Amino acid sequence: MSSANITFGFSDEQKIMRDSVLSLLARELPVDRINELDKAGEFPLDAYAALADAGWMGLPFPEKYGGIGGSYKDLTVLTEALGYHDTGLAAGYLVTVIYAGMHVYLHGSEAMREEFLPQIISGAKKLALCLTEPDTGSDAAGIKTFARRDGDDYVINGQKIYNTGAHVADAVVLAARTDPDATGYTGMSLLLVDTDLPGVTIRPIDALGRHTIKANHCFFEDVRIPVSRVIGAENKGWHDLMECLNVERLCLAAAGTGNIQRIIEHTRDYAKQRIQFGQPISKFQAIAHKFADMETGWHTARQMSFHVANMLDAGENPVIETAIAKLHATDACWKAADLGMQIMAGAGFILDYSMQRLFRDARVGTIGGGTNEIQRNVIAKQMGL
Repeated sequence: MSSANITFGFSDEQKIMRDSVLSLLARELPVDRINELDKAGEFPLDAYAALADAGWMGLPFPEKYGGIGGSYKDLTVLTEALGYHDTGLAAGYLVTVIYAGMHVYLHGSEAMREEFLPQIISGAKKLALCLTEPDTGSDAAGIKTFARRDGDDYVINGQKIYNTGAHVADAVVLAARTDPDATGYTGMSLLLVDTDLPGVTIRPIDALGRHTIKANHCFFEDVRIPVSRVIGAENKGWHDLMECLNVERLCLAAAGTGNIQRIIEHTRDYAKQRIQFGQPISKFQAIAHKFADMETGWHTARQMSFHVANMLDAGENPVIETAIAKLHATDACWKAADLGMQIMAGAGFILDYSMQRLFRDARVGTIGGGTNEIQRNVIAKQMGL
């Protein structure tokens, strides 16, 4: 990564961590391979396994379960590096470790933690989160998937959509209604459901970008799981979902920040060697100003991401700050991708260059993990509006 001297007070260990992760990914997942997997729509299994073998799946988890017990700033350093190298792999990491795995760690029973966390850390199990439904997206309170209590089991019926990484997951954290009389945000539970159970069907969805991680349609038809697979308290799932939001938004901001820098570097390398009117196009003010805007977006997104990480490490609850960080970083990432495409012009539009992939993959950032319209709602509410 360029501008490596801007490290926001990284410790020597964090600098080594960043360099180690980037070196590993350059070796295990070179750009040509990323583009091949994007075209084939295949998950980067080898690179994922290499991250696990190096211990990075265990970064946020305690040593008790085989983890590292890293700080939120450590997690931000790692996530930024992953987002810089490949947003598909970054999403694969975050889906298992943060979006789903963090629920197991924070709210699961001790037996569940002892069973699943070591397998997540080793890379033996991948997880996904199933929340959105065909009729409920931003309005998660309207979920209709229902889990009926039957003795010591739950029987699940319903469907979820746009579930990132579910096609390669061994289990999913599923949000389901468990109180038939409840409405709104009440009566919801989080359930850990193995994807190989009878009645579970997962179908990948063709999408504009993120071809390696995929969105998926998940169906649950009379799926039976034991009561012991409830994560946290029964009917209190919404509260548990909200508890993980700060970390999820921080990671989305960090991944988006890393991706901005990759876009800048890819576009800058092209602009310096593309000759028009007798000089590199990077020399023209119209082009240089675009780079200035991209760089400004990257710097501010990075500052906000690490500011949030420091607040979390200090034990604060930065609700407005995480919403702002996610909003700004993903907006800035999409703007950078759009400017990069304009700078590269025809070259950016053809498949021989990575720009078209970076452009496609950046677009989902303002949609996933809570749309940026929802982030603005959160910010306005925190302002008392």
